[in-house]
Amino acid sequence: MFDNREGKPVPQVTFRVRRDHEWANVTTDDIFKGKTVVVFALPGAFTPTCSSTHVPRYDKLTPAFKQHGVDEVVCVSVNDAFVMNEWRKEQKAFNVTFIPDGNGEFSREMGMLVPKDDLGFGNRSWRYSMLVKDGVIEKMFIEPDQPGDPFEVSDADTMLAYIAPQAAKPMDVTVFTREGCPHCVRAKGMLHDAGIDFEELVLNRDFQESTIRAVSGRTSVPQIFINGEHVGGADDLVDWFAERSKNAA
Repeated sequence: MFDNREGKPVPQVTFRVRRDHEWANVTTDDIFKGKTVVVFALPGAFTPTCSSTHVPRYDKLTPAFKQHGVDEVVCVSVNDAFVMNEWRKEQKAFNVTFIPDGNGEFSREMGMLVPKDDLGFGNRSWRYSMLVKDGVIEKMFIEPDQPGDPFEVSDADTMLAYIAPQAAKPMDVTVFTREGCPHCVRAKGMLHDAGIDFEELVLNRDFQESTIRAVSGRTSVPQIFINGEHVGGADDLVDWFAERSKNAA
């Protein structure tokens, strides 16, 4: 059973980081003193759950956290500074601060350093998240002490629900387009004007025609997907906005 450290200060540790190709020291006070910080810790950079879900969702929700009083979102892993910097670039997770706990000192003092010898990892951090205010831990979400790598409670959505239960979460929007398509430009313009972020996938660069046919049943672009729903093309997006405005009224 892992120790829940709510109400206790975070450990005093100096992290070795790389900035502009030079070594630098970052202390616990540098990260936490006088700030409200969300921390999520995980077993390792470039590993499946960490890369596919844990980091991307925290990066996506960081603006929502900041709207509700959080100054910084920090990812901690028992990896060296070079690995953490490269992982951040690979993930394009530029909303999150990546902190290398290379020697495992922070994780050990948190009571979260665990052996992963069966995977050839050595000692790594258990997966957890916490809300820290001025260096004191207010809330922890610790994954259950069971075999494997459980991922049930340390996710970004659980943390946001604790901090701001009524917070509106950003929409997940993907737009399939092609170069030189005026209807695609129109659809993207509508989303930009509404302040809705989206991922754009371009025909013959990011996908083939068979892909759009498989996921939408159509071959024309744009094809817009919002929160798992297939909205359709640019005209369909106009109708979607109209329906959204009507429901909000």
